Amino acid sequence: MPDTLAIKRMSATPNTLIPLDSLRSNAPVYSKLVDISRCIGCKGCEVACKEWNDLKVEPTENFGSYQSHQDLTSNTWLLMRFNEIEVDGNLQWLIKKDACLHCEEPGCLFACPAPGAIVQYTNGIVDFNQDNCIGCQYCVTGCPFDIPRYDTSTRSVSKCNMCIDRVDAGLEPACVKTCPTNAIAWGTKEDMLALADSKVETLRTRGYDKASVYNPAGVGGTHMMYVVPHGDRLDDYQLPSDPTASPLPMTSLGFLKRIGAYLFGFSIVGTLAHLLAFGQEHPDNEDRESSQVHE
Repeated sequence: MPDTLAIKRMSATPNTLIPLDSLRSNAPVYSKLVDISRCIGCKGCEVACKEWNDLKVEPTENFGSYQSHQDLTSNTWLLMRFNEIEVDGNLQWLIKKDACLHCEEPGCLFACPAPGAIVQYTNGIVDFNQDNCIGCQYCVTGCPFDIPRYDTSTRSVSKCNMCIDRVDAGLEPACVKTCPTNAIAWGTKEDMLALADSKVETLRTRGYDKASVYNPAGVGGTHMMYVVPHGDRLDDYQLPSDPTASPLPMTSLGFLKRIGAYLFGFSIVGTLAHLLAFGQEHPDNEDRESSQVHE
């Protein structure tokens, strides 16, 4: 039976420390597909996310939007964003399910200096381990989608974990389960890509000539993809057109650690060599006599 939680990489940890059995796991690679054209903005997925992950209730207020909250927080991992725009003289709502996209090349993990605080599994899910989090917030700046949120009370960072406990039990994430219009699909990345292409073709026959799949190559693709009806208006969906993430910070950190270890080793060897060659140093007799006079 394939291990659905086999580890692919961990923050601030050389890949050589990850068991080879994990890297060879034949577990499926999953993805969520959000068809924005089918979303009615009911916020059922928001409630399901809160309930399943036992997230705290946060007071809401009227700020001139249909959104329940103004932004993501450490206790709001999923937010339905509403943006009112004009397209060809007609008023339209651009609705987006905002949550972690679970990048194949996760900028948060590459930026994190705490060993094991961020874990990427071979099934595509990127999860945070708050027990190892040091609260530096480098992951916040490393994410090109502005997703992780810092909690001042716990001094740790949180985000959507793709309901990893449900996935491990063979279930779909809670948001997928609760969606009344089937706007959120769940399956292997390969199947979701094929479904996304089919949906885009359908939208184009309905007059959405700019419909596209949002699966940015700059982060190696994502494990939450979007079918975007207005693919030429990504900014209005608050989706970066060319997000990027690089493993360079994590590679550089490993290099610096090795250099530091070598220098530390050389200093110990140098100290021992000096001790063996010259013995333990003692103050000169004159220095001892001078100190006795002063006393």
